[in-house]
Amino acid sequence: MAFRTLRSLEAAGRRIFVRVDFNVPLTPEGTVADDTRIVASLPTLRYLIEKGGRLVVASHLGRPKGKRDPEQSLAPVRDRLERCLRKPVAFAPSIVGPEAERMAESLKDGDVLLLENLRYDPREEANDPEFSRALAALAACYVNDAFGTAHRAHASTVGITAYLSDCAAGFLMERELQSLGKLLTEPELPFVAILGGAKVSGKIDVLRNLLPRVDRLVIGGGMMFTFLRAQGLATGRSLVEEDRVAMAREILGHSDAAKLLLPWDCRVAADARGGDPGRIVPTNAIPDDLAGVDIGAESIAAAAEEIAAARTVFWNGPMGVFEVPAYAEGTLAVAREVVWGMARGAFTVVGGGDSLAAVHQAGLEDRISHCSTGGGASLEFLEGRELPGVAALEPTANARP
Repeated sequence: MAFRTLRSLEAAGRRIFVRVDFNVPLTPEGTVADDTRIVASLPTLRYLIEKGGRLVVASHLGRPKGKRDPEQSLAPVRDRLERCLRKPVAFAPSIVGPEAERMAESLKDGDVLLLENLRYDPREEANDPEFSRALAALAACYVNDAFGTAHRAHASTVGITAYLSDCAAGFLMERELQSLGKLLTEPELPFVAILGGAKVSGKIDVLRNLLPRVDRLVIGGGMMFTFLRAQGLATGRSLVEEDRVAMAREILGHSDAAKLLLPWDCRVAADARGGDPGRIVPTNAIPDDLAGVDIGAESIAAAAEEIAAARTVFWNGPMGVFEVPAYAEGTLAVAREVVWGMARGAFTVVGGGDSLAAVHQAGLEDRISHCSTGGGASLEFLEGRELPGVAALEPTANARP
């Protein structure tokens, strides 16, 4: 990965277009419900402010589909960003055009301007050249700190770099690429990966790319039942992707299949919404009228043993129906084990909304080596794919020392 870092960018007195990921949840009252992504951008923003940059900050929020939707405005985010930065943040209702340009040109050293939701304009997701040119007209240089959108070839992540030659990765982008890159290129062994979540279809390419690299790959969550079905086992009313059973069977026949650790037991219940606390049964004895909702105690112990011996750990996806407290034990147990792994000196990476939610719920974020904000971007990176938002930065990697 050849990308230019923020430290080599001359910021003083210059307008800098900073692409961030402020795609945060809002409450029904229209306030920010979780500012994790805003906080993650602060090191980059504060650095540029301290260096005398004039910041034009841009992000998307939700999926307004190219139309203005007041419920998906970035105005509430501006309010939270002001409190986080402890300084005024101007807000541009117009994304591009004369008014946005006037507001950008009026910025003084250390000032911050937040643009309205980029996806209000359909040209953003279309990576439209004219929209890219209009965004570039707001600044003299470009910083991409939105790793969560790096897998999308949009105007603000790719197109704009054709019109601004002075481009760099922000601190969050740099940290994400270095941490995830370490998993693929130089992991300290033993390397243990834990993959969960509802569906195997969303993780199949990650699984295939990681399997040759890891010493053990632990499977949990709803996706485990597709693998159990591929082994010829009955899965009751558990979630199974019927169209992925053959794919799971192929993986089980792979030369590295011995590295896979499938659960030996699981919690089953009649009502996955939490009305039934359920009971633990062996995975080869799931009743026909019940559904698997979490991994069992023996499977938790087996996963813990693997994590305890690891020097590198990657975890993505919950071990069960995490949002229901009665079925969250497997996920929370893995969160604790990953934390203890770091305490023992392992390099630990957690990615995925529910996995991060478990770590956050347990108050353990600062005890993980790296919590990835990437979601889909982190998965595509670990699949071995090129991320367009990163590739767009590479031509300027050697623009300046």
